[in-house]
Amino acid sequence: MARLRNYFLTGFIVTAPLAITVYLAWSFVGWVDSWVKPYLPSRYNPDYYLPFAVPGFGLIIALLLITLVGFLTANIIGRTLISISERLLDRMPLVRGVYRALKQIFETVLSNKNEMFRTVGLVEYPRKGVWSLVFVAGEKYSEINEKLDVEDDPMVGVFMPCTPNPTTGFLMYVRKSDIVLLDMTIEDGAKLIVSAGLVAPEVKAKVTQMGAPALEQLGNPNEFDVTQPARNSRTASSRPNK
Repeated sequence: MARLRNYFLTGFIVTAPLAITVYLAWSFVGWVDSWVKPYLPSRYNPDYYLPFAVPGFGLIIALLLITLVGFLTANIIGRTLISISERLLDRMPLVRGVYRALKQIFETVLSNKNEMFRTVGLVEYPRKGVWSLVFVAGEKYSEINEKLDVEDDPMVGVFMPCTPNPTTGFLMYVRKSDIVLLDMTIEDGAKLIVSAGLVAPEVKAKVTQMGAPALEQLGNPNEFDVTQPARNSRTASSRPNK
């Protein structure tokens, strides 16, 4: 029975991620098809003259249309049409706010790669001695920095995601010296959040000066270095930033 249980768990670990991935991809394709296919003329829709439905045809049409819109926007005629459409939206009280916010978000995520989250860090939240994982955004000067910055210690925007859904969380501005930077990637940090700490990135081993292996430190210098003497009391604001 123990061997059968191990076989079942092994098969579940192999098949469950694959099945969930296929289900999500298939659901996305079906969702796009349900939006695009009803607007296609019957002569161009293979579902009307084939005995079976063609999955993904609507997705292909959607990709072609999006690419065509991008091509038309790149010339002067397309830019003129976009400008006229945006002026019409600016006259709608409720719609213009939603449109501007969504446009800025998509431009930041898809175009300005240098303004996206760059590193993963730790901040003391909700109290001292309790550390929370955060995604550190690029240092961008804003009115918040003008009001709260001190010399050589600016305020940095960080996003603290919630478990297990990393798309929700809290936006916080903390001192740069209060952030303990980590070496893990954004993808590894997202896995750690989604798995509630069960899937942690591997810690690489490094060789010390004496030749003995030691864990590669993830935080700021001298914080967890076994070659340095232990320090009893130390606040987060006094830690040197990496």
